[in-house]
Amino acid sequence: MRSEQSPISAEGIYKIMKASEFRAKDPAQLSKELEELLRAQFSLRMQKATQQLTNTSQLKKVRRDLARVRTILKEKAEAK
Repeated sequence: MRSEQSPISAEGIYKIMKASEFRAKDPAQLSKELEELLRAQFSLRMQKATQQLTNTSQLKKVRRDLARVRTILKEKAEAK
């Protein structure tokens, strides 16, 4: 079950989020977002392995958003 704000639509299309959108969230929301992105990355890797993934650029987008979330989490942790 996906939340309404999930970056992956019902069709499996990934929506890139901007860093400013991540910065507006608190650390708890970012941790949840990180978990969702890791699940999405795993799902995309499995689709690629079984040759069901038609748009391989989604892997790159998820990987970059993961890096964005981890960077912002680290920035917020250092700011405390």
